[in-house]
Amino acid sequence: MYTMDNRTLKDLLYEQVARVGKALASPKRLEILEMLAQGEKAVESVASEVAIDVKLASAHLKALREARLVESRRDGKRILYRLAGEDVAMLGVALRHVADEHLVELRTALQRMMADPERLVQVTRKELMAQAKRGEVIVLDVRPADEYDTAHLPHARSMPLAELSHRLAELPRNAQIVAYCRGPFCLMSDEAVKLFANAAIKLARASMA
Repeated sequence: MYTMDNRTLKDLLYEQVARVGKALASPKRLEILEMLAQGEKAVESVASEVAIDVKLASAHLKALREARLVESRRDGKRILYRLAGEDVAMLGVALRHVADEHLVELRTALQRMMADPERLVQVTRKELMAQAKRGEVIVLDVRPADEYDTAHLPHARSMPLAELSHRLAELPRNAQIVAYCRGPFCLMSDEAVKLFANAAIKLARASMA
């Protein structure tokens, strides 16, 4: 009877864990995972959001699926993808936190992205929700409507970025308004701030602490 020696067994164990690391070793795949944390997406939507063609998006999704990080299902002619579990979303968050803690280059890039710090309001989720409940701020969810329907912050109002310019009249001009989207690397809320930069509406981008 063949018995695997300890060295071979240990190599096999680390090899399996490394499958996850290999699947994450792509900026586009990390962005795709952040997208799928918002809800189920068709491959065409993934391709459009991360600015690649459908064939390449399918290849990235295949790599993530082979590492058991995403799952898929067929809906008519479409293939829909979703995260394999909430732990996958938390893995992405943990990876981002480690990178932020140890990579000066990442912090520099974030500082450039937040070129106008007066537009950035850093608050805890609990604090923001308390302010919204008391009516002190209006929270705008500027993600696509399907992501809002999947899950959103309490008291948040859906106002997708693509609709903002046409719905300006809905926003009171005497209230503090906070826009949020998918996470710290998401620029939709920043675009919302820029859109209303010259309007008499105080709009801020929320960064969840």
